[in-house]
Amino acid sequence: MLIDNSSQKEIQRRRTFAIISHPDAGKTTLTEKLLYHGGVIHETGEVKGKSGTKAVTSDWMELERQKGISITSSVMTFDFEGLRVNLLDTPGHKDFSEDTYRVLMAVDSACMLIDVAKGVEERTKKLYEVCRYRQVPIFTFVNKLDREGKDPLTLIDEIEKTLGMQCYPVTWPLGIGQRFKGIYNRITQELMFYDQRREGDETVKFAFQGIQDPRLDEFLDVETAQQVRDELELIESALPPFDVGAFLSGEISPVTFGSAKQNFGVDTFLHFFCSYAPGPQPRRKKTGDEMDPLDNNFTGFVFKIQANMDRRHRDRVAFLRICSGKFERGMKVQHMRSKKELRLAYSNQFVAAERATVDVAYAGDIVGVNDTGNFAIGDCVAVSGQVHYEDIPKFAPELFTKLTVGDALKRTKLQEALKHLSEEGAIQLFVDPFVGMQDPIIGAVGELQFEVLVHRLQDEYNLEVRMNRLPYSVARWPRDKEGKPTDQLKGGFQIFRDMNEHPVILLNQEWDLNWAKRENPDVEFVSSISRAR
Repeated sequence: MLIDNSSQKEIQRRRTFAIISHPDAGKTTLTEKLLYHGGVIHETGEVKGKSGTKAVTSDWMELERQKGISITSSVMTFDFEGLRVNLLDTPGHKDFSEDTYRVLMAVDSACMLIDVAKGVEERTKKLYEVCRYRQVPIFTFVNKLDREGKDPLTLIDEIEKTLGMQCYPVTWPLGIGQRFKGIYNRITQELMFYDQRREGDETVKFAFQGIQDPRLDEFLDVETAQQVRDELELIESALPPFDVGAFLSGEISPVTFGSAKQNFGVDTFLHFFCSYAPGPQPRRKKTGDEMDPLDNNFTGFVFKIQANMDRRHRDRVAFLRICSGKFERGMKVQHMRSKKELRLAYSNQFVAAERATVDVAYAGDIVGVNDTGNFAIGDCVAVSGQVHYEDIPKFAPELFTKLTVGDALKRTKLQEALKHLSEEGAIQLFVDPFVGMQDPIIGAVGELQFEVLVHRLQDEYNLEVRMNRLPYSVARWPRDKEGKPTDQLKGGFQIFRDMNEHPVILLNQEWDLNWAKRENPDVEFVSSISRAR
Protein backbone atom coordinates (compact mmCIF):
# COMPACT_ATOMS: atom_id res chain seq x y z
CA MET A 1 0.00 0.00 0.00
CA LEU A 2 1.30 3.46 -0.90
CA ILE A 3 1.82 6.20 1.66
CA ASP A 4 -0.38 9.32 1.78
CA ASN A 5 -0.01 12.04 -0.89
CA SER A 6 1.75 14.65 1.28
CA SER A 7 4.37 12.07 2.34
CA GLN A 8 4.82 11.01 -1.29
CA LYS A 9 5.65 14.60 -2.20
CA GLU A 10 8.21 14.74 0.63
CA ILE A 11 9.85 11.50 -0.55
CA GLN A 12 9.98 12.70 -4.14
CA ARG A 13 11.90 15.84 -3.18
CA ARG A 14 14.70 13.88 -1.47
CA ARG A 15 18.12 13.72 -3.17
CA THR A 16 20.82 11.64 -1.45
CA PHE A 17 24.34 11.56 -2.87
CA ALA A 18 28.00 11.07 -1.96
CA ILE A 19 31.17 12.77 -3.13
CA ILE A 20 33.97 10.38 -4.09
CA SER A 21 37.55 11.15 -5.08
CA HIS A 22 41.24 10.45 -4.68
CA PRO A 23 42.77 12.16 -1.61
CA ASP A 24 43.55 15.87 -2.02
CA ALA A 25 41.21 16.40 -4.98
CA GLY A 26 39.36 19.00 -2.90
CA LYS A 27 36.42 16.90 -1.73
CA THR A 28 35.97 18.44 1.70
CA THR A 29 36.35 21.95 0.25
CA LEU A 30 33.64 21.20 -2.33
CA THR A 31 31.43 19.88 0.47
CA GLU A 32 31.86 23.13 2.38
CA LYS A 33 30.95 25.23 -0.64
CA LEU A 34 27.83 23.13 -1.28
CA LEU A 35 26.77 23.68 2.34
CA TYR A 36 27.50 27.39 1.86
CA HIS A 37 25.23 27.57 -1.20
CA GLY A 38 22.64 25.52 0.70
CA GLY A 39 22.57 28.20 3.40
CA VAL A 40 23.76 25.85 6.14
CA ILE A 41 26.98 27.74 6.84
CA HIS A 42 27.70 31.40 6.24
CA GLU A 43 31.47 31.30 6.38
CA THR A 44 33.58 28.59 4.80
CA GLY A 45 36.73 27.31 6.51
CA GLU A 46 39.60 26.17 4.34
CA VAL A 47 41.48 22.91 4.83
CA LYS A 48 44.76 24.21 6.21
CA GLY A 49 46.16 21.17 8.00
CA LYS A 50 47.83 21.43 11.37
CA SER A 51 48.51 25.16 11.31
CA GLY A 52 45.06 26.13 9.98
CA THR A 53 42.94 28.49 12.01
CA LYS A 54 39.62 27.26 10.63
CA ALA A 55 38.35 23.70 10.65
CA VAL A 56 36.13 22.43 7.89
CA THR A 57 32.53 21.72 8.79
CA SER A 58 32.41 18.09 7.68
CA ASP A 59 35.58 17.04 9.52
CA TRP A 60 34.42 16.58 13.12
CA MET A 61 37.04 14.21 14.52
CA GLU A 62 40.06 15.88 16.16
CA LEU A 63 42.57 13.95 14.04
CA GLU A 64 40.76 15.05 10.86
CA ARG A 65 41.20 18.67 11.89
CA GLN A 66 44.90 18.12 12.60
CA LYS A 67 45.67 16.33 9.33
CA GLY A 68 43.35 18.25 7.02
CA ILE A 69 41.83 15.03 5.62
CA SER A 70 38.55 13.19 6.04
CA ILE A 71 38.88 9.84 7.78
CA THR A 72 35.23 9.23 8.61
CA SER A 73 32.14 9.69 6.50
CA SER A 74 30.00 12.68 7.46
CA VAL A 75 26.28 13.16 6.82
CA MET A 76 24.94 16.64 6.03
CA THR A 77 21.46 17.85 5.13
CA PHE A 78 20.34 21.08 3.48
CA ASP A 79 17.50 22.48 1.36
CA PHE A 80 18.03 23.88 -2.14
CA GLU A 81 15.54 24.80 -4.86
CA GLY A 82 12.70 23.05 -3.08
CA LEU A 83 14.66 19.82 -2.62
CA ARG A 84 15.98 18.20 0.56
CA VAL A 85 19.59 17.26 -0.21
CA ASN A 86 21.41 14.66 1.89
CA LEU A 87 25.13 14.88 1.23
CA LEU A 88 27.57 12.23 2.43
CA ASP A 89 31.21 13.23 2.53
CA THR A 90 33.41 10.13 2.35
CA PRO A 91 37.02 9.41 3.30
CA GLY A 92 39.29 9.85 0.29
CA HIS A 93 42.13 7.83 1.77
CA LYS A 94 42.39 4.23 0.54
CA ASP A 95 42.84 2.94 4.10
CA PHE A 96 39.17 3.79 4.70
CA SER A 97 37.74 2.32 1.50
CA GLU A 98 35.34 0.06 3.41
CA ASP A 99 33.67 3.09 5.00
CA THR A 100 33.27 4.61 1.53
CA TYR A 101 31.84 1.37 0.14
CA ARG A 102 29.19 1.32 2.86
CA VAL A 103 28.25 4.93 2.10
CA LEU A 104 27.81 4.10 -1.60
CA MET A 105 25.21 1.51 -0.60
CA ALA A 106 23.16 4.28 1.04
CA VAL A 107 23.03 6.85 -1.80
CA ASP A 108 21.06 7.27 -5.03
CA SER A 109 23.80 9.09 -6.98
CA ALA A 110 27.43 10.16 -6.63
CA CYS A 111 29.64 13.07 -7.61
CA MET A 112 33.09 12.01 -8.82
CA LEU A 113 35.61 14.77 -8.11
CA ILE A 114 38.68 14.97 -10.37
CA ASP A 115 41.77 17.16 -9.99
CA VAL A 116 42.37 18.89 -13.35
CA ALA A 117 46.14 18.44 -13.01
CA LYS A 118 46.13 14.76 -12.00
CA GLY A 119 43.19 13.39 -13.97
CA VAL A 120 41.82 9.95 -13.11
CA GLU A 121 43.81 8.55 -10.19
CA GLU A 122 43.87 4.99 -8.86
CA ARG A 123 41.53 5.62 -5.93
CA THR A 124 39.02 7.38 -8.20
CA LYS A 125 39.06 4.42 -10.56
CA LYS A 126 38.29 1.91 -7.79
CA LEU A 127 35.44 4.02 -6.38
CA TYR A 128 34.01 4.45 -9.87
CA GLU A 129 34.00 0.66 -10.29
CA VAL A 130 31.97 0.33 -7.07
CA CYS A 131 29.47 2.89 -8.38
CA ARG A 132 29.22 1.09 -11.68
CA TYR A 133 28.72 -2.26 -9.96
CA ARG A 134 25.94 -0.74 -7.88
CA GLN A 135 24.52 1.13 -10.92
CA VAL A 136 24.76 4.49 -9.18
CA PRO A 137 24.45 7.47 -11.61
CA ILE A 138 27.62 9.59 -11.52
CA PHE A 139 28.09 13.34 -11.89
CA THR A 140 31.67 14.49 -12.56
CA PHE A 141 33.11 17.75 -11.22
CA VAL A 142 36.56 18.72 -12.52
CA ASN A 143 38.16 20.79 -9.78
CA LYS A 144 41.07 23.23 -9.33
CA LEU A 145 40.67 24.96 -12.72
CA ASP A 146 42.48 27.96 -11.20
CA ARG A 147 45.66 25.81 -11.24
CA GLU A 148 47.60 24.61 -14.25
CA GLY A 149 46.46 21.23 -15.52
CA LYS A 150 45.35 19.14 -18.45
CA ASP A 151 43.33 20.77 -21.21
CA PRO A 152 39.63 19.78 -21.06
CA LEU A 153 39.58 17.70 -24.27
CA THR A 154 42.57 15.63 -23.09
CA LEU A 155 41.01 15.19 -19.65
CA ILE A 156 37.63 14.05 -20.98
CA ASP A 157 39.37 11.60 -23.32
CA GLU A 158 41.33 10.24 -20.33
CA ILE A 159 38.17 9.81 -18.24
CA GLU A 160 36.37 8.01 -21.06
CA LYS A 161 39.26 5.67 -21.86
CA THR A 162 40.30 4.95 -18.26
CA LEU A 163 36.81 4.40 -16.88
CA GLY A 164 35.09 3.15 -20.03
CA MET A 165 32.31 5.71 -19.58
CA GLN A 166 31.07 8.37 -21.94
CA CYS A 167 31.26 11.96 -20.69
CA TYR A 168 28.91 14.81 -21.48
CA PRO A 169 30.34 18.29 -20.79
CA VAL A 170 27.62 20.42 -19.23
CA THR A 171 29.96 23.38 -18.79
CA TRP A 172 33.21 24.26 -20.56
CA PRO A 173 36.15 26.10 -19.00
CA LEU A 174 37.20 29.47 -20.40
CA GLY A 175 40.95 29.12 -19.92
CA ILE A 176 42.88 27.18 -17.30
CA GLY A 177 45.32 28.04 -14.49
CA GLN A 178 46.12 31.74 -14.34
CA ARG A 179 44.13 32.25 -17.55
CA PHE A 180 40.98 30.67 -16.12
CA LYS A 181 38.31 33.37 -16.41
CA GLY A 182 35.03 31.49 -16.31
CA ILE A 183 32.81 28.78 -17.80
CA TYR A 184 30.30 28.38 -20.60
CA ASN A 185 27.07 26.64 -19.54
CA ARG A 186 26.00 24.53 -22.51
CA ILE A 187 22.55 23.81 -21.03
CA THR A 188 21.52 27.43 -20.37
CA GLN A 189 23.82 28.82 -23.12
CA GLU A 190 25.35 31.40 -20.79
CA LEU A 191 28.88 32.72 -20.42
CA MET A 192 29.94 33.21 -16.79
CA PHE A 193 33.08 35.22 -16.01
CA TYR A 194 34.83 35.92 -12.73
CA ASP A 195 38.05 37.48 -11.44
CA GLN A 196 40.33 35.16 -9.44
CA ARG A 197 41.39 38.17 -7.32
CA ARG A 198 37.83 38.97 -6.23
CA GLU A 199 37.06 39.21 -2.54
CA GLY A 200 33.46 37.97 -2.68
CA ASP A 201 31.51 35.70 -5.01
CA GLU A 202 30.97 38.20 -7.81
CA THR A 203 30.38 36.81 -11.30
CA VAL A 204 29.02 38.33 -14.51
CA LYS A 205 26.72 36.46 -16.90
CA PHE A 206 25.96 36.98 -20.56
CA ALA A 207 23.76 35.14 -23.02
CA PHE A 208 26.06 33.27 -25.42
CA GLN A 209 25.87 34.69 -28.94
CA GLY A 210 27.71 31.92 -30.74
CA ILE A 211 31.32 30.97 -31.44
CA GLN A 212 32.26 34.52 -32.48
CA ASP A 213 30.78 36.12 -29.34
CA PRO A 214 32.83 39.30 -28.72
CA ARG A 215 32.67 38.72 -24.94
CA LEU A 216 35.30 35.98 -25.37
CA ASP A 217 37.72 38.57 -26.79
CA GLU A 218 36.80 41.05 -24.06
CA PHE A 219 37.55 38.75 -21.14
CA LEU A 220 40.14 36.29 -22.55
CA ASP A 221 43.57 36.76 -24.12
CA VAL A 222 43.86 36.13 -27.85
CA GLU A 223 45.32 32.61 -27.58
CA THR A 224 42.79 31.42 -24.97
CA ALA A 225 39.84 32.91 -26.87
CA GLN A 226 40.86 31.06 -30.04
CA GLN A 227 41.41 27.78 -28.15
CA VAL A 228 37.96 28.04 -26.51
CA ARG A 229 36.36 28.72 -29.92
CA ASP A 230 38.10 25.70 -31.46
CA GLU A 231 37.07 23.44 -28.56
CA LEU A 232 33.45 24.62 -28.52
CA GLU A 233 33.13 24.22 -32.27
CA LEU A 234 34.36 20.63 -31.96
CA ILE A 235 32.13 19.52 -29.10
CA GLU A 236 29.01 21.34 -30.30
CA SER A 237 29.21 19.63 -33.68
CA ALA A 238 30.05 16.19 -32.24
CA LEU A 239 27.74 15.82 -29.23
CA PRO A 240 23.98 15.13 -29.24
CA PRO A 241 21.69 16.71 -26.62
CA PHE A 242 22.01 15.48 -23.03
CA ASP A 243 20.37 12.05 -22.64
CA VAL A 244 18.83 11.86 -19.16
CA GLY A 245 17.97 8.18 -19.52
CA ALA A 246 21.57 7.27 -20.41
CA PHE A 247 22.76 9.21 -17.34
CA LEU A 248 20.33 7.49 -14.96
CA SER A 249 21.37 4.08 -16.30
CA GLY A 250 25.07 4.93 -15.72
CA GLU A 251 26.05 5.05 -19.39
CA ILE A 252 27.16 8.70 -19.42
CA SER A 253 28.40 11.14 -16.81
CA PRO A 254 27.62 14.87 -17.03
CA VAL A 255 30.82 16.90 -16.47
CA THR A 256 31.04 20.35 -14.92
CA PHE A 257 34.20 22.41 -14.39
CA GLY A 258 35.14 24.85 -11.64
CA SER A 259 37.21 25.70 -8.58
CA ALA A 260 35.80 24.75 -5.19
CA LYS A 261 38.46 26.81 -3.43
CA GLN A 262 37.52 29.90 -5.45
CA ASN A 263 33.82 29.04 -5.06
CA PHE A 264 33.31 29.22 -8.81
CA GLY A 265 31.26 26.71 -10.79
CA VAL A 266 29.96 25.04 -7.59
CA ASP A 267 26.56 26.74 -7.74
CA THR A 268 26.27 25.76 -11.44
CA PHE A 269 26.91 22.13 -10.51
CA LEU A 270 24.36 22.31 -7.69
CA HIS A 271 21.66 23.74 -9.99
CA PHE A 272 22.35 21.00 -12.54
CA PHE A 273 22.37 18.34 -9.83
CA CYS A 274 18.96 19.45 -8.56
CA SER A 275 17.55 19.32 -12.09
CA TYR A 276 18.72 15.81 -12.94
CA ALA A 277 19.67 13.82 -9.81
CA PRO A 278 17.39 10.83 -9.14
CA GLY A 279 15.20 10.71 -6.07
CA PRO A 280 14.92 7.68 -3.78
CA GLN A 281 15.06 4.47 -5.81
CA PRO A 282 13.43 1.06 -5.22
CA ARG A 283 15.68 -1.04 -2.98
CA ARG A 284 16.36 -4.69 -3.80
CA LYS A 285 15.61 -7.20 -1.07
CA LYS A 286 17.24 -10.60 -0.54
CA THR A 287 14.04 -12.21 -1.80
CA GLY A 288 14.75 -10.69 -5.23
CA ASP A 289 11.84 -8.24 -5.31
CA GLU A 290 12.14 -4.51 -4.65
CA MET A 291 10.76 -2.18 -2.00
CA ASP A 292 9.01 0.89 -3.42
CA PRO A 293 10.20 4.04 -1.55
CA LEU A 294 6.56 5.24 -1.60
CA ASP A 295 5.39 2.11 0.26
CA ASN A 296 3.55 2.83 3.49
CA ASN A 297 5.76 0.37 5.41
CA PHE A 298 8.70 2.16 7.06
CA THR A 299 11.93 0.25 6.35
CA GLY A 300 15.63 1.02 6.48
CA PHE A 301 19.11 -0.37 7.08
CA VAL A 302 22.13 0.64 9.16
CA PHE A 303 25.16 1.50 7.02
CA LYS A 304 27.34 3.23 9.61
CA ILE A 305 27.86 3.27 13.37
CA GLN A 306 29.82 6.02 15.08
CA ALA A 307 30.79 6.10 18.74
CA ASN A 308 31.78 9.14 20.78
CA MET A 309 30.60 11.91 18.47
CA ASP A 310 29.69 13.53 21.79
CA ARG A 311 32.34 12.39 24.26
CA ARG A 312 30.57 14.03 27.19
CA HIS A 313 27.86 11.39 26.93
CA ARG A 314 29.86 8.45 25.49
CA ASP A 315 27.17 8.18 22.86
CA ARG A 316 26.84 5.75 19.98
CA VAL A 317 24.87 6.63 16.86
CA ALA A 318 23.56 4.20 14.23
CA PHE A 319 23.09 5.88 10.84
CA LEU A 320 19.97 4.58 9.14
CA ARG A 321 19.16 4.96 5.45
CA ILE A 322 15.38 5.09 5.15
CA CYS A 323 14.34 2.95 2.17
CA SER A 324 10.58 3.33 2.29
CA GLY A 325 7.81 5.09 4.14
CA LYS A 326 7.86 7.71 6.86
CA PHE A 327 9.97 7.84 10.03
CA GLU A 328 8.45 9.32 13.19
CA ARG A 329 10.46 9.80 16.35
CA GLY A 330 9.37 7.34 19.04
CA MET A 331 7.99 4.82 16.55
CA LYS A 332 8.32 1.10 17.20
CA VAL A 333 10.06 -1.09 14.61
CA GLN A 334 10.98 -4.73 14.20
CA HIS A 335 14.71 -5.46 14.30
CA MET A 336 15.14 -8.19 11.69
CA ARG A 337 18.30 -9.84 13.07
CA SER A 338 17.35 -9.99 16.75
CA LYS A 339 13.60 -10.33 16.08
CA LYS A 340 13.03 -7.74 18.82
CA GLU A 341 10.75 -4.74 18.85
CA LEU A 342 12.71 -1.49 19.28
CA ARG A 343 11.53 2.04 19.96
CA LEU A 344 13.46 4.71 18.01
CA ALA A 345 13.14 7.37 20.69
CA TYR A 346 16.19 9.57 20.08
CA SER A 347 16.86 10.55 16.47
CA ASN A 348 18.98 13.22 14.83
CA GLN A 349 20.02 14.69 11.53
CA PHE A 350 23.49 16.14 11.11
CA VAL A 351 25.87 18.66 9.75
CA ALA A 352 29.00 16.67 10.64
CA ALA A 353 28.93 16.42 14.47
CA GLU A 354 26.35 19.19 14.89
CA ARG A 355 23.04 17.50 15.39
CA ALA A 356 19.40 18.51 15.52
CA THR A 357 16.57 16.34 16.81
CA VAL A 358 14.39 15.12 13.96
CA ASP A 359 10.75 14.26 14.55
CA VAL A 360 9.87 13.20 11.01
CA ALA A 361 11.93 11.89 8.08
CA TYR A 362 11.17 10.16 4.81
CA ALA A 363 12.52 7.57 2.37
CA GLY A 364 15.85 8.85 1.06
CA ASP A 365 16.76 10.56 4.32
CA ILE A 366 19.59 9.57 6.66
CA VAL A 367 18.78 9.66 10.37
CA GLY A 368 21.05 8.96 13.30
CA VAL A 369 19.40 6.95 16.07
CA ASN A 370 20.94 6.66 19.49
CA ASP A 371 22.10 3.09 19.95
CA THR A 372 22.67 1.24 23.20
CA GLY A 373 24.26 -1.72 21.43
CA ASN A 374 21.26 -3.12 19.57
CA PHE A 375 22.50 -2.30 16.08
CA ALA A 376 25.28 -3.63 13.87
CA ILE A 377 26.27 -2.48 10.39
CA GLY A 378 23.90 -4.03 7.85
CA ASP A 379 20.97 -4.47 10.26
CA CYS A 380 17.50 -3.96 8.77
CA VAL A 381 14.38 -2.58 10.45
CA ALA A 382 10.73 -2.42 9.38
CA VAL A 383 7.39 -1.61 10.92
CA SER A 384 5.84 -4.78 9.53
CA GLY A 385 6.81 -7.93 7.66
CA GLN A 386 10.19 -9.55 7.06
CA VAL A 387 12.36 -7.09 5.11
CA HIS A 388 15.99 -8.02 4.54
CA TYR A 389 18.07 -5.84 2.25
CA GLU A 390 21.32 -7.04 0.67
CA ASP A 391 24.23 -7.65 3.03
CA ILE A 392 27.01 -5.12 3.56
CA PRO A 393 30.37 -6.88 3.16
CA LYS A 394 33.53 -6.61 5.20
CA PHE A 395 36.90 -7.08 3.51
CA ALA A 396 40.02 -8.92 4.59
CA PRO A 397 42.54 -6.72 6.45
CA GLU A 398 46.19 -6.77 5.45
CA LEU A 399 47.91 -5.40 8.56
CA PHE A 400 47.75 -6.90 12.04
CA THR A 401 48.78 -5.93 15.55
CA LYS A 402 48.19 -6.50 19.23
CA LEU A 403 47.86 -3.71 21.77
CA THR A 404 49.16 -3.52 25.32
CA VAL A 405 48.24 -0.95 27.95
CA GLY A 406 50.70 -0.01 30.67
CA ASP A 407 48.15 0.01 33.47
CA ALA A 408 46.88 -3.55 33.97
CA LEU A 409 43.74 -2.17 35.64
CA LYS A 410 42.76 -0.59 32.31
CA ARG A 411 42.87 -3.84 30.33
CA THR A 412 39.10 -4.37 30.61
CA LYS A 413 38.51 -0.79 29.46
CA LEU A 414 40.75 -1.46 26.44
CA GLN A 415 38.76 -4.58 25.55
CA GLU A 416 35.52 -2.60 25.69
CA ALA A 417 36.98 0.23 23.58
CA LEU A 418 38.21 -2.19 20.92
CA LYS A 419 34.80 -3.86 20.81
CA HIS A 420 33.10 -0.48 20.27
CA LEU A 421 35.51 0.53 17.51
CA SER A 422 35.21 -2.83 15.75
CA GLU A 423 31.42 -2.48 15.75
CA GLU A 424 31.91 0.82 13.89
CA GLY A 425 33.87 -1.03 11.22
CA ALA A 426 36.97 1.04 12.04
CA ILE A 427 38.97 -2.15 12.76
CA GLN A 428 38.40 -5.90 12.80
CA LEU A 429 39.05 -8.15 15.78
CA PHE A 430 40.16 -11.77 15.72
CA VAL A 431 40.52 -13.99 18.78
CA ASP A 432 42.24 -17.24 19.57
CA PRO A 433 39.39 -19.43 20.92
CA PHE A 434 41.71 -20.75 23.63
CA VAL A 435 42.62 -17.23 24.82
CA GLY A 436 39.45 -15.21 24.23
CA MET A 437 38.86 -11.44 24.12
CA GLN A 438 41.52 -10.63 26.69
CA ASP A 439 44.22 -10.57 23.99
CA PRO A 440 42.61 -9.95 20.57
CA ILE A 441 44.38 -9.50 17.24
CA ILE A 442 43.49 -6.24 15.49
CA GLY A 443 43.26 -6.14 11.71
CA ALA A 444 43.28 -3.06 9.45
CA VAL A 445 43.46 -2.31 5.74
CA GLY A 446 46.14 0.37 6.01
CA GLU A 447 48.61 2.13 8.32
CA LEU A 448 46.43 5.20 8.78
CA GLN A 449 43.74 3.05 10.40
CA PHE A 450 46.23 2.06 13.12
CA GLU A 451 47.24 5.69 13.59
CA VAL A 452 43.59 6.67 13.97
CA LEU A 453 43.01 3.76 16.37
CA VAL A 454 45.85 4.79 18.70
CA HIS A 455 44.73 8.43 18.56
CA ARG A 456 41.10 7.61 19.34
CA LEU A 457 42.01 5.32 22.24
CA GLN A 458 44.00 8.20 23.72
CA ASP A 459 41.58 11.00 22.85
CA GLU A 460 38.24 9.30 23.51
CA TYR A 461 39.07 6.62 26.10
CA ASN A 462 42.17 8.08 27.80
CA LEU A 463 44.16 4.92 27.05
CA GLU A 464 47.88 5.03 26.29
CA VAL A 465 48.65 1.90 24.28
CA ARG A 466 51.65 0.28 22.60
CA MET A 467 51.38 -1.57 19.31
CA ASN A 468 53.07 -4.92 18.83
CA ARG A 469 52.99 -5.60 15.10
CA LEU A 470 52.36 -9.14 13.90
CA PRO A 471 53.82 -10.82 10.79
CA TYR A 472 50.46 -11.68 9.20
CA SER A 473 49.47 -10.06 5.89
CA VAL A 474 46.62 -12.32 4.71
CA ALA A 475 43.23 -13.07 6.31
CA ARG A 476 40.72 -15.47 4.78
CA TRP A 477 37.41 -16.99 5.84
CA PRO A 478 37.23 -20.75 4.97
CA ARG A 479 33.98 -21.90 3.35
CA ASP A 480 32.90 -25.43 2.41
CA LYS A 481 31.26 -26.47 -0.88
CA GLU A 482 27.89 -25.17 0.34
CA GLY A 483 29.36 -21.81 1.27
CA LYS A 484 29.12 -22.43 5.01
CA PRO A 485 31.90 -21.55 7.49
CA THR A 486 34.24 -24.45 8.20
CA ASP A 487 37.17 -24.98 10.56
CA GLN A 488 37.96 -28.48 9.27
CA LEU A 489 41.25 -27.75 7.51
CA LYS A 490 44.22 -29.93 6.65
CA GLY A 491 47.72 -28.59 7.09
CA GLY A 492 47.81 -27.69 10.76
CA PHE A 493 46.57 -24.10 10.37
CA GLN A 494 45.70 -22.14 13.49
CA ILE A 495 42.03 -21.14 13.42
CA PHE A 496 40.98 -17.79 14.82
CA ARG A 497 37.45 -16.42 15.19
CA ASP A 498 36.01 -13.06 14.18
CA MET A 499 33.42 -11.22 16.24
CA ASN A 500 30.63 -13.19 14.53
CA GLU A 501 32.28 -16.46 15.61
CA HIS A 502 33.24 -17.27 12.02
CA PRO A 503 36.51 -19.20 11.56
CA VAL A 504 39.39 -17.20 10.06
CA ILE A 505 42.96 -18.10 9.14
CA LEU A 506 45.72 -15.50 9.41
CA LEU A 507 48.76 -16.12 7.22
CA ASN A 508 52.14 -14.47 6.73
CA GLN A 509 52.11 -14.32 2.94
CA GLU A 510 50.32 -15.31 -0.28
CA TRP A 511 52.53 -18.41 -0.56
CA ASP A 512 50.96 -19.74 2.63
CA LEU A 513 47.51 -19.13 1.19
CA ASN A 514 48.36 -21.03 -1.98
CA TRP A 515 49.60 -23.94 0.14
CA ALA A 516 46.35 -23.87 2.15
CA LYS A 517 44.39 -24.08 -1.10
CA ARG A 518 46.45 -27.05 -2.31
CA GLU A 519 45.97 -28.86 0.99
CA ASN A 520 42.21 -28.11 1.02
CA PRO A 521 40.95 -28.26 -2.58
CA ASP A 522 37.29 -28.45 -1.48
CA VAL A 523 37.51 -25.31 0.65
CA GLU A 524 37.11 -21.76 -0.65
CA PHE A 525 39.14 -19.11 1.18
CA VAL A 526 37.10 -15.92 0.75
CA SER A 527 38.45 -12.39 1.14
CA SER A 528 35.12 -10.71 1.95
CA ILE A 529 32.02 -11.85 3.79
CA SER A 530 28.73 -10.42 4.96
CA ARG A 531 28.72 -8.39 8.15
CA ALA A 532 25.44 -10.05 9.10
CA ARG A 533 25.63 -11.97 12.34
